[in-house]
Amino acid sequence: MSESTNPGGPGKPGPMANLVAWIDERFPLTETYEYHMSKYWAPKNFNIWYVFGVLSMVVLVNQLLTGIWLTMSYVPSGDGAFASVEYIMRDVEYGWLLRYLHSTGASAFFVVVYLHMFRGMMYGSYRKPRELIWLIGMAIFLVLMAEGFLGYVLPWGQMSYWGAQVIVSLVGAVPFVGPDLMEWVRGDFLMSEITLNRFFALHVVALPLMLILLVFLHIVALHHVGSNNPDGIEIKKHKDENGRPLDSVAFHPYYTIGHDLPAIVAFLFIFCAVVFFAPEMGGYFLEPPNFQEANPLQTPEHIAPVWYFTPFYAMLRAATYPLLGIDAKFWGLVVMGVAVILPAALPWLDRSPVKSIRYKGAISKGMLAMLVVSFVMLGWLGTQPAGPVYEFLAQLGTAGYFAYFILMPWYTRVEKTKPVPERIPER
Repeated sequence: MSESTNPGGPGKPGPMANLVAWIDERFPLTETYEYHMSKYWAPKNFNIWYVFGVLSMVVLVNQLLTGIWLTMSYVPSGDGAFASVEYIMRDVEYGWLLRYLHSTGASAFFVVVYLHMFRGMMYGSYRKPRELIWLIGMAIFLVLMAEGFLGYVLPWGQMSYWGAQVIVSLVGAVPFVGPDLMEWVRGDFLMSEITLNRFFALHVVALPLMLILLVFLHIVALHHVGSNNPDGIEIKKHKDENGRPLDSVAFHPYYTIGHDLPAIVAFLFIFCAVVFFAPEMGGYFLEPPNFQEANPLQTPEHIAPVWYFTPFYAMLRAATYPLLGIDAKFWGLVVMGVAVILPAALPWLDRSPVKSIRYKGAISKGMLAMLVVSFVMLGWLGTQPAGPVYEFLAQLGTAGYFAYFILMPWYTRVEKTKPVPERIPER
């Protein structure tokens, strides 16, 4: 450093170095930066599937910032909620942009999270020693679903009101305690301003705090055991004399600049194109009935949740037969609940000697393909009105979804797998 940029003279640290040294004495700034960035050794074979984790962080920041600004003009009351959303859209400067960034961001969040989970399933990122990372990720998914549902209610439009009415009423199907439990959830005998207020409090305070904490724990757990890779090879088994894994590169700058940054730019380009040109996405992101104020006396022609819940909603509707003297509605609730939490059991269901789909057999590949097809089909069926044909297809899709998990201990144990190399192969 020259004398002009270093007031202390040649060989002496400048003011920035002195500031960092002062902070390091009181807070592990450099140590934390090196542990999580410059000396966090990541596998050298990451591919495009490994960008969805950082993209979910980008969307989370977008949701937090736009959500804070929206709450400044939103009124969580029965009479004021819908009117305040209209006020934001029409009178608040750039309010329409904030609202569309937030509503589109909700859908984008589930897009990147679903793809992030699929990558984990494909490459076995839930296997030892990453079971806890997977469980924390599933907790993030559950909180995100709750956050998405509560946020969907807040505009207090027709679909918000009646969608919440349908979902909350499912609690009433629980034997013995259902009616009391439903009243407790609503805070009233029916959907009212009290319900809206408690949903608002949970959406803007409790659940975001839980989400931030879980994301922090997810990253800490990941960086403690190290990242998985497309080959499912543990890079820590082979290190040089300095303790650095041989098949690794520093996370920063190699992945932050050369891998994640281009993905973020591409994602923001697509995201902004949707925000400016198709924020409603043909009614899948924002349904037409939700541009009408909630009316308890007028039911929409077809009530369906927003698209990221529709696969599980289709499973709920697939249960049409009572069992053990209990109404089918309760069994639909059970099927939906189990479907949501069942992926958490993957670390103990997968008995394959290999992690990655690259080295698994044809059965595992076929079952994963069946899971994807079933999930996408169920997502579409959840947007359609009830009918015998759709009901049968939903039952078929539900069977395919559960078969992937229930049969996994068998087909992962009996199928023939490919040998896994000791180190990451050059491709």
